[in-house]
Amino acid sequence: MIIGTGVDIIEVARVKAAVGKWGSSFLKKVFTEKEIKYSNKKRFVYQHLAARFATKEAVLKAFGGGWSRTLPWKDVEVINNKDGKPEIKLHREAKKLYDRKGIEKIIVSMSHTKEHAVANAILVKE
Repeated sequence: MIIGTGVDIIEVARVKAAVGKWGSSFLKKVFTEKEIKYSNKKRFVYQHLAARFATKEAVLKAFGGGWSRTLPWKDVEVINNKDGKPEIKLHREAKKLYDRKGIEKIIVSMSHTKEHAVANAILVKE
């Protein structure tokens, strides 16, 4: 049973501008070390950061939050499984909320172009 959905789209230029304006303080507030390292290894760094940003936002919206959320950004981490598919790893408060709601799975999909990144998230309770 689906108990929450979220979708987000962001302009890659907005993420690039935030990094340009606030530098590592922005990166460290929003992304985990693993997410930063992963994106920095890619040819199109800002597209990968933007896709992770959109994915986090989609997950937060699925939980019922979004920008007005109470969960910290880094409580939602975007990782890749052995096949390269994006998955969500929850930490601290997000993990507690996941357990409290009885969620069993988070399905995410994300994509990007040169200019935009988009993601969706579905919370599933079987």
